[in-house]
Amino acid sequence: MTTPPNQDCQADYQVSFKKGKPDLLVGLKGEFSLKNLSAFARDIRQAISDPSIQGVTVDFSQVCYLDSAAALAFVQLEKEAAERKITCSLVNLSAEAKGIFSVIHPDALTLRPFKSEYSREGLVSQIGQASLSIGRDFVNFITFIGDLLTALAYTLMHPGTLRGKDVLFYVQRAGVDGLPIVAMIGALMGLIMAFMSYLQFKQFGANIYVPTLVSFAMIKELGPIMTAILVAGRSGSAFAAEIGTMLVNEEVDALQTMGFDPVRFLAVPKVLAAVIVVPILTVYADVAGILGGLIIGVTTLDLTFKTYISQSIKTIQVFDVVTSLIKAAVFAGLISAIGCQRGFQVRAGAQDVGKFTTSAVVAAIFLIVLADSIFAVMLYYVKRYGIF
Repeated sequence: MTTPPNQDCQADYQVSFKKGKPDLLVGLKGEFSLKNLSAFARDIRQAISDPSIQGVTVDFSQVCYLDSAAALAFVQLEKEAAERKITCSLVNLSAEAKGIFSVIHPDALTLRPFKSEYSREGLVSQIGQASLSIGRDFVNFITFIGDLLTALAYTLMHPGTLRGKDVLFYVQRAGVDGLPIVAMIGALMGLIMAFMSYLQFKQFGANIYVPTLVSFAMIKELGPIMTAILVAGRSGSAFAAEIGTMLVNEEVDALQTMGFDPVRFLAVPKVLAAVIVVPILTVYADVAGILGGLIIGVTTLDLTFKTYISQSIKTIQVFDVVTSLIKAAVFAGLISAIGCQRGFQVRAGAQDVGKFTTSAVVAAIFLIVLADSIFAVMLYYVKRYGIF
């Protein structure tokens, strides 16, 4: 806005029109501001509505005060004239008036259509966008896996660069702190499975096979996959949230400035810790599940402790135990990798931290189920053709 009008400035405004052929001269005098904007804009708009007019010249030589609202109105009138193929010129502007017009952008007058983030789109468009998003996520994950493997290889070749205290810290957080929940869920799974199988087997007098079913299911499938899902919920989300918060606080930028590789510094200790503890937790869950089934076996099936344990041991094979531990290690690598990768994707503050933390858990569970399916088919053929 220009300086306030002085005492000599006419408080009201005057607009004069001098019509020529084919132009119209508009003379302005006095104060043009927000308080009389609608009135003078109406007068000028009515004058230029004559279809015979091909050009308009607006003379500001006698304007003693002009504020930004009035200037915006003149820009709007100029724009309306241009839409009607009428040339419009603003002449004899003071230095202050030129300054006001210089900061008013014509786009300020354009009301852009509001596009809701949640606007409805066609089914084909939604499928296409979802497919592109999945493709981008897959490429980003493969790229991060490449960076992670490179960092792991460097760490193996230079063991002195590994931060052992960080690895032990994450071993405690992901492993030791998770023992109670893994034991409880494992025991409940074994107990439920034993009871439900008992309800079916008793019809055929086959109660003796309940320990076999519980042991086989816990070691082959339920132990590894249940432990992996628990670790994904506890530790995978924690990895993503920790790295995401560091990105928001610009701590990762500080590490890069000091010459540290963020993947080697932040992701490698987490991945190594997960690969160490998840197989151990899996064994712990297997034992808890078998003991949970033992409760049903002793209290409901009329089996002795010795009979139940001996029947369980007969079921357990070295091949099944080894493949169970291998599956657990692979699950651990996927969980920690996706958690760290999602954490490094955070950009826009606390909202992104929550978004990618949730995404880390969902993606980890999906990868666990996918990997378990691949293992199931692969191990079937491995055992069938006697590779081991």
